[in-house]
Amino acid sequence: MTGSEETPSFRLAYVPGVTPGKWVRIWNERLPDIPLDLVPVAAAEAPDLLRSGGADAGFVRLPIDRTDLSAIPLYTETTVVVVPKDHLVAAADEVVLGDLADDILLHPLDDTLGWERPPGRPAIERPATTEDAVELVAAGVGLLVVPQSIARLHHRKDLTYRTVTDAPESRVALSWREDATTDRVDDFIGIVRGRTVNSTRGRAGATADPKGKRAEKAKPTGKTAGKPAARSTGKTAGKNTRARSGGPAAAKRGKPRRRS
Repeated sequence: MTGSEETPSFRLAYVPGVTPGKWVRIWNERLPDIPLDLVPVAAAEAPDLLRSGGADAGFVRLPIDRTDLSAIPLYTETTVVVVPKDHLVAAADEVVLGDLADDILLHPLDDTLGWERPPGRPAIERPATTEDAVELVAAGVGLLVVPQSIARLHHRKDLTYRTVTDAPESRVALSWREDATTDRVDDFIGIVRGRTVNSTRGRAGATADPKGKRAEKAKPTGKTAGKPAARSTGKTAGKNTRARSGGPAAAKRGKPRRRS
């Protein structure tokens, strides 16, 4: 895709639990003339949205089919179990899956941990969404194991969560269509990877100087060009010092004073 085919705005998709605010703020500072449009999308639908061109790039949860998508893994989330505040698990700082063996563990259809079936006792049926599963936890039907950001997203005063040390983990990545790696996509990759505004690898950095030029070292001109700079020696330095301070070298050039 050429630059002329790019959309006037940059469309960024993000799945539940991901908070893109930090990167959006940096984008707005560096590229204020190009609006960034946020596109919320369910985790299972994010890859197809990118393939269809519904977004220029997006934060997704791995694994995804990367046949025609590029992806840069960004971070791995802590996995937690969501429980009622009066549940025994709430008394511990962290648990293992074995501690949940006697509980019903809900397995929503939009589960992001990728396991075939969570341990523990299965529910009669799978909730349609994670949000529905959280409601069932609040009703005392069972417990729910999710990435920590999802637990925070669906926070309720009557629920809490604890780390599960041996549960599967969810990885978040930035993804985009391989054949649509535009200049704008490259700019956003640079922001996510932490490149500075003056980075030589980012397009935005190349024009970040308010004068429109990168800072360069002063180049020698005239007769001095291409010649090594003269280095001071001990003797020369000493002579110059005496001359400036009115020492013997300076006194010889003056006329003797007449005695009265």
